[in-house]
Amino acid sequence: MTGVLVVIIALVLALAFGGYRAVTDGRARIVRADTRPRLDAERLGGQLGRQATFVQFSSTVCAPCRATYRLLSEVAAEDPGLAHIDINAETRLDLAEEFGITRTPTVLLLDGEGVVRHRIVGAARRADVFEALGHVAASPAA
Repeated sequence: MTGVLVVIIALVLALAFGGYRAVTDGRARIVRADTRPRLDAERLGGQLGRQATFVQFSSTVCAPCRATYRLLSEVAAEDPGLAHIDINAETRLDLAEEFGITRTPTVLLLDGEGVVRHRIVGAARRADVFEALGHVAASPAA
């Protein structure tokens, strides 16, 4: 009887965690104004966008990273003021550690000044990407 109870509890916990991840993955979260770091093209190894830049932390074995890469590349190609920089988290451990990257893909959305404004953990969703871009375009850098 104890074994059955343990299995049921494990299933309930797994389903709850799966539901939580399904709801939260890919959502753009605003970075608090008092903790917004700044990045520049030299540290990132790529040119920043005039309006905004997607900085994607990926790994070679990450399937959602490829889908996120395609999405962000398409979005950046639609607007010349946007840029997309893909960083291999495995080789840039310095940046991954500095920005607390514990999962891939993780995307940092920078404004035109290179200030981190939004953070997306998990596979990015098109609607959330455009909503975050709208917030960055509508509000001044802090």
